Amino acid sequence: MFKVGDDFDRIQAARPDYKCDAQVTFSKPPNPDWKQGDGANDGGESLKKEHVEIDPYEEGRPVSANYKLLISGIVPRPIALISTRSQDGKTTNLAPFSYAQVINHDPPLFTVGFVGSLEKAKDSLKNMVETGECVINLISEHFVEAANATAVSAPYGVSEWEISGLHQATCSVVQAARVKESILSIEGKLVETKEFQSRTTGKTTGTLAIIEGVRFWVRDDAIDDEKAVVDLKVLKPISRLGGIAYGLTTDAIELLRPKF
Repeated sequence: MFKVGDDFDRIQAARPDYKCDAQVTFSKPPNPDWKQGDGANDGGESLKKEHVEIDPYEEGRPVSANYKLLISGIVPRPIALISTRSQDGKTTNLAPFSYAQVINHDPPLFTVGFVGSLEKAKDSLKNMVETGECVINLISEHFVEAANATAVSAPYGVSEWEISGLHQATCSVVQAARVKESILSIEGKLVETKEFQSRTTGKTTGTLAIIEGVRFWVRDDAIDDEKAVVDLKVLKPISRLGGIAYGLTTDAIELLRPKF
């Protein structure tokens, strides 16, 4: 994993080339013969290891340590590439967020976590609160570099669309544009927001947005005839890992749901 201070260009150049023709494949699970009660599949090796207890509020522990621990340990995380439009319609914004997840299907609900307060909201959150709208776009391999470019700290009013080279497509219900390159996009309406305060300073450090999906857009070669299942082999989603690392979804396993 790349670390700050390393010669990234040299390290990147030494790595194997990206396999653009790599397909999603399904492998057997680690223990195909696993039975109820068998426990872990490592033969008990994990039981021999000890754990370190960490108090997130331990005296002298910097907040950055909790951040690094969480983003490197809670992986892989889906990325919500959120597109918004200002209330006056003059500016547009596009930015990625990995504090994101689907939490319900009836109604379709999604959560996105933003760093900072509503009072000092950055572009995406500011636009979302003022208009009550956004689009959540999923990132696939074929435009990961462009999506990463939208993470730039551009001043308000500067469009990340131009920086990334991604294309806008008209939505049906919301005014913000969806990403044409995205295989799955979700038009969203803001349901509510909630702020969170630091346990040590009392300052607002984060804002949660709950968003209802009101329209789904799926590329026609990625959806089945019933409009119910997105093909993983076409979607080829990108996930967020720790540091500056992203994850490819090229190998999967399937396990049957247990019956009691």
